Amino acid sequence: MNVSARNVFKGKITALVNGAVNAEVELTVAGGDRIVAIVTEGSVRSLGLAVGKDAIAYVKAPWVMLLSGQPTVRFSARNQLAGKVVRLEKGAINAEVGIELVGGAVVYAVVTNDAVEELGLAIGTPATALFKASHVILGVPA
Repeated sequence: MNVSARNVFKGKITALVNGAVNAEVELTVAGGDRIVAIVTEGSVRSLGLAVGKDAIAYVKAPWVMLLSGQPTVRFSARNQLAGKVVRLEKGAINAEVGIELVGGAVVYAVVTNDAVEELGLAIGTPATALFKASHVILGVPA
């Protein structure tokens, strides 16, 4: 199966907190990086989500925000993944930025060229990818 989401992370469910309407699911990917998703309880049931089960997290690149330097504010985004810029491809208006995480996974973001300049992003620059748990789509192997 092919999908249009630029970020595809395979891993195991390492935590699952059920709620009345939604559940919080933590997926640990190769290298130990963790991604948190918020899904409906209906999705937990229909996908058979459980701790120890394999799952795949999908995040579209435009849903990823970037930070450079040390943050001076705290953010509500559950997923705050630090690494360094390993890919930077500028287009006419937007750029694709790849951030390699400590565990080796790469998170891709699509941001404006102006944002790349304002943030001082370049290959090797430390950066943090932020995305909301509600922007993570979970799938399971068929």
